[in-house]
Amino acid sequence: MVKIEKQPWGGWPNCYRISNDEVDLIVTGDIGPRIMRYGFLNSQNLFKNFAESMGRSGESEWMLRGGHRIWAAPEVAPRTYAPDNGPVEIVITGESLTATQPVEPLTGLEKEITVKLAPSGTAVEVRHRIRNTLVWDIEVAPWAVSMMAQRGVGITGYPPRGKHPDILPPTHPLVMWAFTDLSDPRWKFAKKYVVLRQEPENAVPQKIGHFNPKTWGAYLLGSDLFIKRYDADASRPYPDFGCSYETFTRDDMLEIETLGPLTKLAPGASLEHIERWTLHRDIHLKEFTDEELDRVLAPLLLV
Repeated sequence: MVKIEKQPWGGWPNCYRISNDEVDLIVTGDIGPRIMRYGFLNSQNLFKNFAESMGRSGESEWMLRGGHRIWAAPEVAPRTYAPDNGPVEIVITGESLTATQPVEPLTGLEKEITVKLAPSGTAVEVRHRIRNTLVWDIEVAPWAVSMMAQRGVGITGYPPRGKHPDILPPTHPLVMWAFTDLSDPRWKFAKKYVVLRQEPENAVPQKIGHFNPKTWGAYLLGSDLFIKRYDADASRPYPDFGCSYETFTRDDMLEIETLGPLTKLAPGASLEHIERWTLHRDIHLKEFTDEELDRVLAPLLLV
């Protein structure tokens, strides 16, 4: 059974706890839309929260703050960094909660996140919407960003692999940024997987992106494993040289991100982007090899 209860949390008076008998999430009503917590009951939060900005609101500049958010890609300053520091409208419908931000004065976009937790187990559907309130067309892509707590490991996988000369055309992009350093020891590249370790002692940013029709990313924090999934459309253009997934880290967090296709929005039109989350406990990886990752992740990605 799902419960949605209004309560103070993290210094904000107007938060909403969505829970069943196994996990809970926290959505703020005072800023956002953001999901600030996801974890097993009475256990660690998989999301990063920045203590110095918790409980605050009304700042003139965009705040890291933490949690899960919806952005519009491609990344362009200042548009991407429109503040989300004010109250949001909260609407509860049955077992789902929708948080809608007022139209951003900087962009003319209205952003919304709907959270629907399964009555049992850990599955969550997170529905993201962006609406164009301007009087002209715009082209944007949805960009769902989860900011994960420190000292974990981010994992993602490529589309199915093959052999030469059975498959000759390229299958997907692997995208770098100007600051990407593939020799950084936080990276591990296997045949089927990319692994990125979060290290609080290393402040140098790293980022990479790729495309997978069955996009997924995972984050292992201790023995808790967070998985987010998204079905990408290979027939449509994606931002950042064709990325449906990106991951970024520095000393204070690691982000796992899914992106939707570039979409031309007429005035008043909206786009939608759906992620599906699950959380798994008692997950132990002896090493980050294809064989070990297959053993642990393959059964979970079939759920």
